[in-house]
Amino acid sequence: MTKRKPLIGEDGEVREITAEDMKHFKPIREAGLPPSLLAKLGVRGPQKAPTKERITIRLSREVLEYFRAR
Repeated sequence: MTKRKPLIGEDGEVREITAEDMKHFKPIREAGLPPSLLAKLGVRGPQKAPTKERITIRLSREVLEYFRAR
């Protein structure tokens, strides 16, 4: 069995993940996480209160160009 390169380089940064590295990864459900954490994966609670409201406005091209230039 060949020795794999560490994922963290000498500079402390995570190195680029290769296709060879990906072969050794496990699906999250097989990684041995506690059931309480697995139950929360991909689950988002209800929004307590809407914080923003969607609106539509029409602006002149000059106004848009002004703000996009900033």
